Amino acid sequence: MSHFSNLGDDAISEVIEMALSDHTSFAQIEALHGLKEKEVKILMRRLLKRGSYKAWRRRVRAFSNRRTIYK
Repeated sequence: MSHFSNLGDDAISEVIEMALSDHTSFAQIEALHGLKEKEVKILMRRLLKRGSYKAWRRRVRAFSNRRTIYK
């Protein structure tokens, strides 16, 4: 977790909370914490249980697919 070592436990918890929220975009996470979408996915994969990570990815993917339709 080379890049993530710069983040404290509170910041990591906040990133996870933001990533799990359907109302927070990856761009907002990057603006606040400097983590790109790929880095957030790596962080989530490392810190969530496997099933939780897979469910989150499915939800994010489905949400992003719907969002392009609604824009």
